[in-house]
Amino acid sequence: MRILISGASVAGPVLAYWLNRYGFAVTVVERAPAQRKSGGHAVDLFRPAMEIVDRMGVAEDIRAKATGTEALEIHRPGANTLRVDLRKVFTAVSDNHVEIMRDDLSEILYGTNSSEVDYIFGDSITAIGDDGEVTFERGPAQRFDLIVGADGLHSNVRALVFGPESRYSTWIGAYLAVISVPNYLDLDGVMAVTVEVGRGAGIYSAAHMDDARALFMLRPPQPLDYHHRDTERQKQLLRDHFRGMGWEVPRLLAELDRTPSFYFDSITQLRLDTWSRGRVTLVGDAAYCPGAAVGGSTSMAVVGAYILAGELATHAGDHRAACAAYERRMGDYVRRSRGFAVAAAKVIVPARRLDLWAMLNAVRLINHVPAPVSRAAAKLNNKGVRLHESIVVPDYPLRDV
Repeated sequence: MRILISGASVAGPVLAYWLNRYGFAVTVVERAPAQRKSGGHAVDLFRPAMEIVDRMGVAEDIRAKATGTEALEIHRPGANTLRVDLRKVFTAVSDNHVEIMRDDLSEILYGTNSSEVDYIFGDSITAIGDDGEVTFERGPAQRFDLIVGADGLHSNVRALVFGPESRYSTWIGAYLAVISVPNYLDLDGVMAVTVEVGRGAGIYSAAHMDDARALFMLRPPQPLDYHHRDTERQKQLLRDHFRGMGWEVPRLLAELDRTPSFYFDSITQLRLDTWSRGRVTLVGDAAYCPGAAVGGSTSMAVVGAYILAGELATHAGDHRAACAAYERRMGDYVRRSRGFAVAAAKVIVPARRLDLWAMLNAVRLINHVPAPVSRAAAKLNNKGVRLHESIVVPDYPLRDV
């Protein structure tokens, strides 16, 4: 069975690894000319995803590249700096958690199968036929038994087969931007932020990094008008919305003119009734992005890719039965992540003074609650901060397909 995967970031390499282990013939096509190393931002892997990468033999490599961020400092005009022990937060959320820069994670995952799987960089799919015939921008047409879109929130595969993104996307009220900046504050293990009603900004570095990342989150009253590839317009929107904000924000905004990497996007959920159609299925953010920075989408992408591969092996390549089983196994997890992401976005970027007051007081409370108590309280609710711990990772035995 020949399988084509579009996307070589996180879900794509995980899926390719397991499909290759199960004996499928796998090709991965990636629009970028090479493995991305454009700066990236910090992402989280929770226990289920860590179990999967452990089975892939790279859990220790991932831990070795952990960001090392252990504290959060919140700076407010005229107020004392609030400092939070993030280790206490992470242990409450997950029994096995790693924060890692996305590009480092992608590089490690790609390395698990780059010599065994056919990776095609610098190309993209232009059409997909009902019979599995795929045409590309540059390479010759080929036929595949299954095509998988693992190409992110703005998935090309999803657009070709399921239609415009606007049919399935739901803005949940906020935007996120991340840029690379010099580590001029000499941050080591600390994320420093400032927050106001409707906007917040910060800077953090990570172990093994010479520079730092500045992040901006904003909650405008209505969706912003821009194209997702128009970076100059996006930068101007940031300048407009963060004008007049104090602390380090003017310096961070000044870096917009010289940053080597820039990310800006809405915090958007995808809500599709099905992720499969004919010989095409979707995985990761292309299928069920719960919202960047608020829904654990990277961890979910690893789990989804592993389950899709396992179901294809279990059903001996019957893609229709396998995709249906994959959707059943992931459905509840995805639906609960959506609800959590909406609530998290409201907390992280408060829309009202009352919400900001509640957030700051919750932070103060964390500092006074003993770690064992916070872990015990969190474990009482697997629909909230512990939702990523609730999914059981199936054991798919290796078999010939």
